Amino acid sequence: MPLTPSPMELALDLARQAAAAGEAPVGAVVMEGDRVLAAEANRMRALGDPTAHAEMLAIRAALAERGTGRLDGCDLYVTLEPCAMCAGAIAHARLRRLYYGAEDMKAGAVDNGIRLFSQKTCHHAPEVISGIGEAASASLLRDFFAALR
Repeated sequence: MPLTPSPMELALDLARQAAAAGEAPVGAVVMEGDRVLAAEANRMRALGDPTAHAEMLAIRAALAERGTGRLDGCDLYVTLEPCAMCAGAIAHARLRRLYYGAEDMKAGAVDNGIRLFSQKTCHHAPEVISGIGEAASASLLRDFFAALR
């Protein structure tokens, strides 16, 4: 019997699908225990929506699946450090943990930039575990953006 992919492997597969569709290669998965609540890839170009980041789409889908306004007890796996918009949504959704792959030195808002979860005005900060799938995530991003140049 084949083993199911880990949440980060699933996120990486989604990031590859996003790249193949011409989207920035980012994938996100929301887990409730061992259950995948939502799995999404960036779809900003496809939807014509600058808020259609993988994290935002996954959070929205997970909230709909759960039928609540919060994701307490749930974990988010994403291939790239979330931006300020996504970090804000993570805090408001009350996610328990954030696992991310590659750092985003330019637009990241967790361990770089504004470091949203460290701000006094942030009402909820998830546990953050970075570097999960970092090499694969960074490689996808580098290759995608190099091809655009």
